[in-house]
Amino acid sequence: MRAAQTVGGQAVVEGVMMRNKDRLAIAVRKPDGSIILETRPWFTLLRSDWMRKPFVRGTFVLIETLVNGIKALNFSAQAAMEDEGEEEVKPWQLALTVAVSIALALGLFVVLPHLFTLGIQALGLGGGTESLSFHVWDGLFKLLVFAGYIGSISLIPDIRRVFQYHGAEHKTIWAFEEGCELTPEAARSFSRLHPRCGTAFLLFVLSLSIVLHAVLIPALLALYTPEGAVVKQAYVVFAKFFMMIPVSAVAYELIKYTGTNVEARLCRVLCWPGLMMQYLTTGEPDDSQLEVAIAALKGAVD
Repeated sequence: MRAAQTVGGQAVVEGVMMRNKDRLAIAVRKPDGSIILETRPWFTLLRSDWMRKPFVRGTFVLIETLVNGIKALNFSAQAAMEDEGEEEVKPWQLALTVAVSIALALGLFVVLPHLFTLGIQALGLGGGTESLSFHVWDGLFKLLVFAGYIGSISLIPDIRRVFQYHGAEHKTIWAFEEGCELTPEAARSFSRLHPRCGTAFLLFVLSLSIVLHAVLIPALLALYTPEGAVVKQAYVVFAKFFMMIPVSAVAYELIKYTGTNVEARLCRVLCWPGLMMQYLTTGEPDDSQLEVAIAALKGAVD
């Protein structure tokens, strides 16, 4: 019997974090070969009914996922290196890490493509910020930066192992959702690609930002355009930062819909780019990595 699609996960250092509703479990392979399992309540921001509304909840889910993910990574790094005497990050350290992570992501996927596109405009190959061509170039650069970033870090051996655990996470979730016995032998035959993966979410965010910026930025500039070229571009970039809130909210609803209606033709089309990108962000795991993912899943659903 197939299981409900309530489980999600994340690869960590030498391990996997699995989440089931309000519970998460982190399983890590220690240097001595044993598996350590930590279960915790899921930190959530969705404390009010209005926060759970469709097209509102996505932004809050993104932030809480980032917080839980960083805490899981910190725990796994300590466990994998057997630094058990060290304390986990303090609240202020976590807040600073989240803020820096968001700032780096915005710099890499908002500011940098915008600067590249200004270069294209300077070469006479595209129009100004009010034109559609500007946002098409901007979107193209966003996708190239994203693909280049993933491709570059995949060359790092430690990151390749994390990507293998990412594949183990997906295979184990597939086995669970299909009602199979949770063993490495059973999970091994499933795909390492999954339609509800965070990689697909990021692609939805990038794609939606292209459409939204192409419509809203010209409209915003029609209402008010600052004096001076530098101030104008800073104003546009600042506006793009705030537009990430509705973009992430819509992207969350899209990945939630496509993940639960994966057999529908439209959903298969929407999922296809994210699945293809997962060939970069996942690797084929070995049985020992599948054992860790299974331990995490059992800890989350027990």
